Amino acid sequence: MKKKNIGSSFDSWLREDGTFEEVSAGALKRVIARQVEGAMADRGLSKAEMARRMHTSRSQLDRLLDPENDSVTLTTLQKAATAVGREVRLELV
Repeated sequence: MKKKNIGSSFDSWLREDGTFEEVSAGALKRVIARQVEGAMADRGLSKAEMARRMHTSRSQLDRLLDPENDSVTLTTLQKAATAVGREVRLELV
């Protein structure tokens, strides 16, 4: 016999706690950082070369790749995507 879940979902609990947006944004940033690192590895790009292609500094790239740093702009994401031959798609659902 299959048991039904008891109580609310984790998302509901985070909303009640008032931390849903913060937790979701942090998770999204970690995913983006991993995707950029993966794309760099696929293309054999060093951090120095990636920063050069983005027309930015290594420290700016390090902030993008830091999963804990959430101060990344859409412009930086677009530069990173272009540098590895990808595009950024944003969707509100």
